[in-house]
Amino acid sequence: MKIVHTASEMFPYLKTGGLADVTGALCKSLSRFGHDISFFIPGYRKILESPEFSKAKLKVVLQIELGEDYLRGEVYAVPIGKRQTLYIIRRDEFFDRSNPYGSGNRDYDDNDRRFIWFCKAIVEAMHVLEIKADIFHCHDWQTGLAPLFLRMLEQEHRTTLALKTFFSIHNLAFQGLFPSSSFRFTNLADEFNELDGIEFYEQISMIKGGIFFADKILTVSPNYAKEILTSDFGCGMEGALSVREDDLVGIANGIDYEVWNPETDALLPANYSSKDLSGKLLCRKKLLDTVGLSDTDQPVYGIVCRLTEQKGLDLLLKQMNFFIKNDCRLVVLGMGDPFYERALKRWAKSHPDKIGVCMVLDEGMSHLVEAGSDFYLMPSIFEPCGLNQMYSQRYGTPPLVSDVGGLHDTVVDFRENEESGTGFLFAPKDDAFKKALEHSLKIFSSKESMNRMRLNGMSRDFSWSNVVKEYESLYSESL
Repeated sequence: MKIVHTASEMFPYLKTGGLADVTGALCKSLSRFGHDISFFIPGYRKILESPEFSKAKLKVVLQIELGEDYLRGEVYAVPIGKRQTLYIIRRDEFFDRSNPYGSGNRDYDDNDRRFIWFCKAIVEAMHVLEIKADIFHCHDWQTGLAPLFLRMLEQEHRTTLALKTFFSIHNLAFQGLFPSSSFRFTNLADEFNELDGIEFYEQISMIKGGIFFADKILTVSPNYAKEILTSDFGCGMEGALSVREDDLVGIANGIDYEVWNPETDALLPANYSSKDLSGKLLCRKKLLDTVGLSDTDQPVYGIVCRLTEQKGLDLLLKQMNFFIKNDCRLVVLGMGDPFYERALKRWAKSHPDKIGVCMVLDEGMSHLVEAGSDFYLMPSIFEPCGLNQMYSQRYGTPPLVSDVGGLHDTVVDFRENEESGTGFLFAPKDDAFKKALEHSLKIFSSKESMNRMRLNGMSRDFSWSNVVKEYESLYSESL
């Protein structure tokens, strides 16, 4: 099949979170299964400064209508192997910035113009370059209007750019909401600014465009697909999603075994496998040394995440005395909400031998936390899929996770099934999290139980080679 993907980020070219990991691994896997893949991404500063851009060839210059203006853009192509092409859409006014979405914990004021223009530019580039797709697959709100713009352009030019359009929701909490005045940048007829269009409580919602106008809607785990139809997890979109329930499918993400493999991971101080875990002890020592924590006979707990309410930071902060009282170690890697940054810094300052906090985005450090921790923490309030719980199982680091979204689909509770259990599931509540922490101490004291849980996790197959077969089937069935 000829498949066009588009998203606001893709690993290894630009990454702020799991979206990049998923789009990068999915496209790579599809190409290896023999499909021709094109991927459209904004020309961010980091991409323009990368070695890959030196190989880019200018393919076309576009003039894109945005409200009353026509704004110029350039499309560059970079071949990636035999079956992948990366298309970089460049407009420096919009994308030549140090951060892709905002700065100073605040979104850019022109994100409406930036990503409406990007959606239009993708479709126009496909038209001018005569890229005909079997599947046109868009990811998250930044590309939410692209399926609609594609159908409108096809109608105007009496052509076909894609047989079927897909839209993936990676996190429904981020919806691309803008004032109703932003609708003028779409240049769409007024009928699309209504309840059955992209209007949302006197605003416009770009994610709603994907929900209503793509042929198929995907999300990143079966359990999350069920959850977002409810008021607890639907973020106000449950009504729109219920209209499209028959076209909503959940497929759990995989992980890239070339990047996340403790046997070959070049970012680790020592490699290890399920047959020989000795290297994991060296990773543990390196992790503690790196963050300046003393060693202990008790477990090391690690967490890598955006420091936000969604990730359960309130639950974590309420249990900080657990780590102090039991002489455990806690390593936190991430940045985000200033409230959580300040609170974690205070704990680290008052207990510098037990709590280490690294407020950076660092790929190497994230691998070290996964490998060097004894347990991995994900007390998320909601979690569409999550990747770190799969990384941690792969690295022999049993996860303690909330029983929500994709965490429910990918972790087996050791307390309920010791033969196949890989971690601990708990309700995202203070008492349930506390009990899971206390139980992890008991398991850690038993070398036999701890090793069994580690090896159970390391034997799980979360590879994209399995997941991509589900995408293949869904694509084929839709044509």
